[in-house]
Amino acid sequence: MIVEDIRKRLRGGFVPFTVRTFDGEKFSVPHREFIFVTDRRVVIADKKGFVNVLDPLHIVSIQEARPLPVR
Repeated sequence: MIVEDIRKRLRGGFVPFTVRTFDGEKFSVPHREFIFVTDRRVVIADKKGFVNVLDPLHIVSIQEARPLPVR
């Protein structure tokens, strides 16, 4: 279940990740404070403070965020 996969990512050493929905939208989770997970909803805030409320059934993948290039 995708909710359990998200919860596992929030435990221990956090690594930023992106949530992708069935319609192709992507939601970045740069820190664990940007996401709230219940059994029926996943709430993801953006850096401006706006939130997206997702139904877990619409989430198709979770991908670790690519590290920023070192300059």
